[in-house]
Amino acid sequence: MAAREHRPGLVSEISDIEETRNERWKRHISARAPARWLASGWRDLWTNPAPSLLYGLVVFLASIVFIVYMFDTGRDYFLFPALAGFLIVGPLVAAGLYLKSRDLEAGERPTLRSMLAVQPRAGAQVFFTGMLLVMLMLLWMRAAVLVYALFFGIRPFPGLDHVAGMLFTTPAGWAMLVVGSLIGALFAGFAFAISVFSIPMLLDRRVDALTAMGVSTALVWNNLSPMLAWGAIVLGLFLLSVATGLLGLIVIFPWLGHATWHAYKEMR
Repeated sequence: MAAREHRPGLVSEISDIEETRNERWKRHISARAPARWLASGWRDLWTNPAPSLLYGLVVFLASIVFIVYMFDTGRDYFLFPALAGFLIVGPLVAAGLYLKSRDLEAGERPTLRSMLAVQPRAGAQVFFTGMLLVMLMLLWMRAAVLVYALFFGIRPFPGLDHVAGMLFTTPAGWAMLVVGSLIGALFAGFAFAISVFSIPMLLDRRVDALTAMGVSTALVWNNLSPMLAWGAIVLGLFLLSVATGLLGLIVIFPWLGHATWHAYKEMR
């Protein structure tokens, strides 16, 4: 009988705890906040611009080398999954750019050497998160091969010269595009949620990787409108880089990296 009398109070207490926990991750950020992040990132990019532009150049050259390697080894069928996978590991690759923005806030003058030799405050925890992101990228690339086999069987990849006709002029091609896009969106959405704030957090604080990824996911979920807008901006600018033969990465990648740091600062 006593248990029944206390149950409503217990339910109310649990409800209050859940409400407090949910409120903890809400920041009431407007959907226009990404415009502020981009403006702040642009300012950081052109404050002592040489390290940022050189950083973008390194990313561009590494991407070109990777693409050339795929073609030389006959793995050109990995090209599109690899480009999509770049969005998954991008937050990890941008770690040095977060460091520059943090140093600028502290009144320091960062160099390319300090940006490449990142020393996160969370220590090796950032490498655990990075390993998970790399595994996600490799898993997505393997899933893309399986999706291709599901719709085209053991038919060899026709090469980039003929792939457009195969995809856009056959029912199997359209079906593969739809299914592959949905699966890719799941991978990209999960990677975006766990990494967008966790990598900057691991550079900035002494926390473990799982806590950082959990906090990042909670912040994304509870601030969905601005984060969807931010994800769309990142995707749009990345596609613009692809349209320029990845040359746009030299400017766009550091710009997005600096902007992501300011997104983290506003959310934390």
